Amino acid sequence: MWRALLLFVTAAPALAESLVATRTIRAATVLGPEDITLVAAVLPGALTDPTLAVGLEARVAIYAGRPVRGEDLGPPTLVGRNQIVALIYASESLAIATEGRALARGSEGDVIKVLNLTSRATIIGQIGPDGAVYVRLEE
Repeated sequence: MWRALLLFVTAAPALAESLVATRTIRAATVLGPEDITLVAAVLPGALTDPTLAVGLEARVAIYAGRPVRGEDLGPPTLVGRNQIVALIYASESLAIATEGRALARGSEGDVIKVLNLTSRATIIGQIGPDGAVYVRLEE
């Protein structure tokens, strides 16, 4: 009898939790703890840990009650399109700073095009953690 009970207990599926939106979250919104909740359900593709979503930016609209998926989130945007940014040309022994206009939006580490406001040249650079765009001079 106890073997049958043990078999029944071990064969029962464990309930997993999935992360869902508590409200409609617009694209480009940084998620806070109040925007998400865990539900006792297995939802395909949904995150299971709230700490993996809080502080990230929604790349698409996420509707209330819908699963929050990892591919729908990304790092917060540091540079917006048409934003004036510090444009820093850097090599080992030289650094030149000027202003530029971002031609795309992006997060830290993204490579974007920037219009140098002084020379009117279009430059490609990488967004740094401070929101400046860094251009490496070829030697």
